[in-house]
This record gives sequence, structure tokens and C-alpha cells, in this order.
Amino acid sequence: MDARKTEMRHPRAEGFDTLPAHEALRVLARAQVDAAAAAEAAVPEIARAAEVAARALAGGGRLVYAAAGSSGLMALADALELPGTYGISRDRIVVLLAGGTEALMAMTGSPEDDDAAAEAEVRRLGVGPADALIAVTASGSTPYPLAAAKAAAAAGAKTIGVANNRGAPLLEQVDVGICLETPPEVVAGSTRMGAGTAQKIALNMLSTMMAVHLGHVHDGYMVNLVADNIKLRDRARRMVMEIASVSEAEAENALVRTNGAVKAAVLAARGVETPEALLGASGDRLRVALASMTEGGAR
Repeated sequence: MDARKTEMRHPRAEGFDTLPAHEALRVLARAQVDAAAAAEAAVPEIARAAEVAARALAGGGRLVYAAAGSSGLMALADALELPGTYGISRDRIVVLLAGGTEALMAMTGSPEDDDAAAEAEVRRLGVGPADALIAVTASGSTPYPLAAAKAAAAAGAKTIGVANNRGAPLLEQVDVGICLETPPEVVAGSTRMGAGTAQKIALNMLSTMMAVHLGHVHDGYMVNLVADNIKLRDRARRMVMEIASVSEAEAENALVRTNGAVKAAVLAARGVETPEALLGASGDRLRVALASMTEGGAR
């Protein structure tokens, strides 16, 4: 097992600090591109993980992220955007960070070793069979996310692990292991760089595919977004105009009638009198609802 690839030295590291700035930056840029490729290599595992996460949310459970340090920042960035982007209730997305958000602000290292704290947090949340937990750690051996995954599995939850070293302990103990085998860092051990980039991409891919499974994406539109500012209200209006093939005024009227819910507004703009009922009968999937209209389904 190569459990320390994330600690090895990059082939271009020797003399890196003596290079002209433009050459050094090209080395860094190339390293980021190489790291990003690790996410594409892990597509089969990311696909399985997205299904696990979607099943948990569709069944009334929660999606829990557990991480520390730089990996915690990646997990937090992905998790915090899901409610606004895809209309997922905020109480269904939970983030467990070693040492809490205070530790991320100071980036102190010791909380990541506190496996007892992770176990206690999982118990406090009441994580159980309806839930799914994603543990993220570059090394794959950080005590906090490992303990969180172990405790969640013991409670019956499905577990997903994201790590950057093949054969890492985390990947051996979860239901779905995602190995993002990134090259050594240009600055050895600085996993906020290549490893963090790959984690960010993989988590974005996972949560986006999860949203697709939940019916929150339609032809590339985020049709379950929460339109709570001017930009997003304008985006919602444009989505309704495009999908329903109606005018701006008609789209705006439909959004008013449906309290800003894009899926329902599309159906309303297409003449459905009870769009919420049709969506409910279609599993909250706009494509299914539109297809039922074409087939002469009830409005």
C-alpha cells in the first residue's frame, strides 16, 4: 500500500523555488491539471456514490460530510451550496468538521486526530440507516473522518470515502471508496493544492449527479433552485421561458402563481391547472410530468 503518495516530492520540485515566476506558475498549473485528471479516472466510483447519496435523500435521510483541515474546506464548499442550488432542505445536509468551523478558520491541526469527537458527533446527530455519510481525507488515514465513517457504518448508514492514496485505510472500510490518485504535490504534503483540487471536482461531480438522480436538473438547468436574490429570480424566469417556450410576462406570471417554484411554474406556463399535483404524481421530476402531458395525462 502506498499510503504516503501525498507526502512524496513532485518530479519538478527540485529547484522549483529558483525558477522565474512564470515558469514556476506553469509547473503549478500543470500539476493542477494532472490532479484534476484523477477525478475523471474515478468516474465509476463517483457514479456509485451519487446513487447512494440520492437514495438517502430520496428516502427522507440526510447527507453527512465528515472531514478535517483542507479536505474540510472542500467538503464545506460542496455541502453549503446544495440547498440554494438544488432546493434541498438545509436540515438534510450536515457537515462534521474536526474542531468545528473555528478550527477551519485557524486551520489548527490537532482536532483531526480526535476520533472520539467524531464518534460523539455521529451519535449526537443520530445518524442511522436512512442516512449516507461522505468522509473526505487526502491521506486516507486521518483519524477524525475515519472514525466518523466507522461510527456511521456501525449505526447502519451507508458510507462513502474520498481519499488520494490508493489502498488507504478509509477506502477499505466504506461502502463506496473513491480513490483520487493525484501525483505528489509540487510543495510536498500541501494537499490543499492538487489533492484539494481533485477532491473539489469529485465532490462537485458527485453532488451534481445526485441532484440529477433526484430530478433537480433538466436539460442542464437547476430547476429546483431557491431563487432568493435578483440574479436567481432572473435565472428562474429565463428557465421557465426556455423550457415552457413562453414569453417573459407569462413566465413571470407562472412563477408568481407557484411562489417561485421553477418546476411547477413550467407546468403552469404550459397550462397545467394543478402543477404541484402533477409533479407529485411524477416523483417531482419535471421531464416525467412534461411527458405525461404529451401522452394526454391529467392536468
